[in-house]
Amino acid sequence: MKINKEEFNKYVENNVFNTLTEYNLISNNEKIMVGISGGKDSILTLHMLYNYKLNSEIDFEIEAVCIDEGITGYREHGIQTAIENCEKLNIPLTISSFKNEWNYDLDEIHDLYKSSCMPCGVYRRYLLNKISDEHNCDKIATGHNMDDEIQSFLMTFSRNDQNKFSKFGPKLDKIHEKMVPRIKPLWQLPEKDVGIWCILNDIPIHSEECPYSTTSLRSDVKNYLNKLEEKNRGIKKDIFESFKNTFKIPQKEVELVICEKCRQPTATSPCKACRMTSEINNIKKDL
Repeated sequence: MKINKEEFNKYVENNVFNTLTEYNLISNNEKIMVGISGGKDSILTLHMLYNYKLNSEIDFEIEAVCIDEGITGYREHGIQTAIENCEKLNIPLTISSFKNEWNYDLDEIHDLYKSSCMPCGVYRRYLLNKISDEHNCDKIATGHNMDDEIQSFLMTFSRNDQNKFSKFGPKLDKIHEKMVPRIKPLWQLPEKDVGIWCILNDIPIHSEECPYSTTSLRSDVKNYLNKLEEKNRGIKKDIFESFKNTFKIPQKEVELVICEKCRQPTATSPCKACRMTSEINNIKKDL
């Protein structure tokens, strides 16, 4: 089916802009840090925030950060794509790596855990917050789309991890002066539409699949939902609307402290990143 580029671009822009305005994701004079991997979702987020800044009455700053986990033959391509898009939009980009922060790449520690996504997620979230806080940013914009949100909710539901239910939604509240809250501009946009937008507009993206992604529960949930969608078109949207209208769970109040080792905010000290680093260093000593 032939797609009208102008109409489709307007649909995507309206979808994202409506999320930004309906949920008041960005306010005047804020500085927004966009976490970009070079993949389609984060790159679309970057472009949509740039367009929103040009077309709305809200005045705000945009920066970007790219985290280099250290995956040989994979991450360098994403970094290059991130650089290209930031240069095109004249948006400042910071690149930070696991290697510089902890002296090892994900490639060196990926087999120490059942899923490589566990240490990767802990360290990525740590660096995203640390860098955003150091740059005095008010919010972190991530590329989580509608499909990602459905997957996250089903994973949380299946694990009965009730503490994470409150993270469902397009934004999180600020719960500590050094904890930068997240926003999700693509929250109501299906993943397939993200890909179509990038292709239609000839936007450079990093389209390779992470070589470690198959070790995660998310990969299984994503494949299952895609199969359901093939047989029952529109079911993912129905699931999303059900969650959206049923689970209006207020964000749980959490009293954070400062990690005794790295001085970053955490629920318990030492923080998860520091505890994991200590575990990894002890394992590496014994090898």
